[in-house]
Amino acid sequence: MRNNEAMSETSERPTGDAFVRAAVNDFPVYEFESRSFAVPKPLSESRVAIVTTAGLRTSTDLFWASGDQSFTVIPDDSREVHLAHMSPNFDRTGFVQDRNVVFPVDRLHEMAALGVIGSVAPRHISFMGAQPDHTLATMRLDTGPAAAQMLRDDGVDVVLLTPV
Repeated sequence: MRNNEAMSETSERPTGDAFVRAAVNDFPVYEFESRSFAVPKPLSESRVAIVTTAGLRTSTDLFWASGDQSFTVIPDDSREVHLAHMSPNFDRTGFVQDRNVVFPVDRLHEMAALGVIGSVAPRHISFMGAQPDHTLATMRLDTGPAAAQMLRDDGVDVVLLTPV
């Protein structure tokens, strides 16, 4: 009888995705006072960059410290892109099968070759999405603007955001 009791207790507790959702559901989310918007050029004339929160790295340094709100610059011609996401709950299956699930750089080059987009940016950016500080103050005030400036310097018109 004890085994059945233990199993029923275990089955009533959330697991996996349900556990994570229950744990973070009531975290406060930063709300911006205003939102900016600019009308972009037509896609066929636009330079496009990828910004992802998948915690990608291009080197052998595959570690993201908890709370690291910096970013990694990924040169467009990088063929060695590693998934270094720190969350154990992050499903890596899609990335293992095809990096374009998280980092669709090959799809962007196909779109550029077809004239759907004007060009692909020379650099892309990856942040770590799993952040314990939900105000994201460093990203909002420091690394985010620095990343945006780098993309502006590269002539980027449109960003493809892959939030994972």
